[in-house]
Amino acid sequence: MWSAHHRKTAILGWLLFVVLATVIGGASGMVTASEDEMGVGESGRAEKILKDADIDEPAGELVMVSARTADGWRDAAADLSKALTATGEVRGVQAPLPSKDGKDALLRFEIKGASDKAVDRVQPVLDAVERAKEDGAGHGVSVYQFGDASSQKHLSDLLADDLKKAEFTAVPLALGILLVAFGAVVAALLPVGLALTACVGAFGLLSLASHQLHLFETTYSVMFLMGLAVGVDYCLFYLRRERDERAAGRDAETALRIAAATSGRAVLVSGLTVMVAMAGMFLSGLLLFKGFALATILVVCVAMLGSVTVLPALLAGLGDRIDAGRIPFLNRRSKRGAHAGGAVAGRVLRPVLNHPKFFAVAAAVVLLALAAPALGMKTEQLGLEKQFGSDAPLSVSYKKITEKFPGGPAPARVVVKADDIQAQPVRAALGSLTKKAGDGAELTVHKAANVAEIAVPLPGDGTDAEAKKALRALRDDTVPAAFDGVDAHAYVGGDLASSEDFSDQLSKGIVPVFAFIAAVTFLLMLFSFRSLVIAVTSIALNLLSVGAAYGVMTAVFQHGWGAELIGSEKVGAIENWMPLFVLVVLFGLSMDYHVFVVSRIRESRDRGMDNRSAIREGITRTAGAVTGAAVIMVAVFAVFGTLSMQDMQQMGVGLGVAVLLDATLVRMILLPSLMTLLGDRNWHTPRWLSWLPKVSHGEEEAASSRADEPSALWAGVPHGGTGGHNAPVPTGR
Repeated sequence: MWSAHHRKTAILGWLLFVVLATVIGGASGMVTASEDEMGVGESGRAEKILKDADIDEPAGELVMVSARTADGWRDAAADLSKALTATGEVRGVQAPLPSKDGKDALLRFEIKGASDKAVDRVQPVLDAVERAKEDGAGHGVSVYQFGDASSQKHLSDLLADDLKKAEFTAVPLALGILLVAFGAVVAALLPVGLALTACVGAFGLLSLASHQLHLFETTYSVMFLMGLAVGVDYCLFYLRRERDERAAGRDAETALRIAAATSGRAVLVSGLTVMVAMAGMFLSGLLLFKGFALATILVVCVAMLGSVTVLPALLAGLGDRIDAGRIPFLNRRSKRGAHAGGAVAGRVLRPVLNHPKFFAVAAAVVLLALAAPALGMKTEQLGLEKQFGSDAPLSVSYKKITEKFPGGPAPARVVVKADDIQAQPVRAALGSLTKKAGDGAELTVHKAANVAEIAVPLPGDGTDAEAKKALRALRDDTVPAAFDGVDAHAYVGGDLASSEDFSDQLSKGIVPVFAFIAAVTFLLMLFSFRSLVIAVTSIALNLLSVGAAYGVMTAVFQHGWGAELIGSEKVGAIENWMPLFVLVVLFGLSMDYHVFVVSRIRESRDRGMDNRSAIREGITRTAGAVTGAAVIMVAVFAVFGTLSMQDMQQMGVGLGVAVLLDATLVRMILLPSLMTLLGDRNWHTPRWLSWLPKVSHGEEEAASSRADEPSALWAGVPHGGTGGHNAPVPTGR
């Protein structure tokens, strides 16, 4: 109400915050995580030794020149070597390494300068290789490139293009859905504007925070996804209630006060729940999830604060002009001020409340059936071919090179640290290990730092089962045997080792993260509703939604059922970090609907309605807002399901399906049927919990507002008619 009475201060304060956060954040820049920070386990210790010794691994590149006949690559390879040298960006161009059949040759070189700056210097090299491809096409010569800088460049460009695509697709989609929901241009623009300014302000804050907690490049995509979804949802919940109260005959200030006391309070509870749930990702022990946690907490906090400060100020300033720009046929309301969604919800709800046991069992069976494929879920860190698709140029190059030169792009890397790297026992161990590693193993000794590295080629494609078996043998047998009794520390790193260590840490971290989220959700719901039953059923319903999402993800991406419909393909596994991320996000997002709906049911219950009538009232009155919010969320997530990278597709499909099921099957069928079966036990507070403070859900505000209305206006007026409940509105509690 302070914001509503000090509109200019609230609006200008919000704009000033967004501008300052953007300018300061942009000036500071975002700091991305380095390789040594990303590592965990043994591979992380290997990276730390190299960083502490100030050893910068140069960005290596591989270019394979292939011909139809043996030695047919020689002229093209010679010309390309000269062209690469002429760019001035490469060093150490080695002589072409022929393949076993003599039809292919591998050029190996490094990008000049620091490895973390190589992505900025690789473009001239890419151009030279591209010219070689064009020149060789007419002579039966093919050219394939893969390396640290080129793959990172491709990934960065792809992420930037995908984020731009998401922004330019998701925002118009959300706006179009809101136009249909509200039937007025101004009312539709308001939630989108608030969500976008919240995202922009949070982007700036995240850039500042990245100087303390370094981030992955995908973090901004996740922040935009979450920010747009929750920003629009929070505003939508608030705006729906205010418009409903205005349609019911309230004056502007009364309608705004009721919206603040009900939907505004629900937004605060759900926002707090989302933020605390996201904080659980800090317990994973992985930098990736810490970045996700920070980003989502920031954007949800900013969106939540905006919805209870600048939004009331804008609503108070606009008044009835919120309906400006009405669109014909889309702004119709029933005579009693209810949205059409409530009428539909009432028809759906009637048989559910009349036969609660049947519908509760049926809904649970459907969700469990959808979750069934998750029992066979396999997770792994998806390789390039799976991540970008088998037809992507980068994937094709990687596959071609690894077929002809196994272990080339992704060798294991043994890092050795000793007090004296040139001591005879250490030198003997290094020599023995290099010899056992076989052909292609390369030993590099950094005498000044007392550190040595051995690059060990892995069989297969460097990431498959054969490579993993070789890595385990290297870690468990070969390296320990070579350094047995030697005063030195030896750790096995490299891309595959990092992936395996990441997966191991992920499997360890999921238990404490889930325990934290479940405990926090339970406590917040317990304190909000003073009910053990509500707290327990909240967790159970969330788990059903998550299980169904896991099952659909497994069916689509692991087994390939319908993957081609979204432009994807069967990859045989789920990205290893996806299950934990989806669990955390869905536990947070589902609380938006759950708190909003249950708060409205509790509000009706506290006004004196019986349990079944309160359920009918709460569901029908929130149906329009929940449906609109769910459609927007599903639409935003669906956009991510059409992006280029496999992990973004999995995230979009998993979250979209879960939100759709949560807002329909769970909230419209399972929740009301379950609450009907439980009866008054829903609201029972055990004696030993009677000390819990009573949190108002706005019932006092709504009741006092009704009491102030002329009695003729309310006497006998049906309340919640869209759901079939025709009892008069009580004027008191």
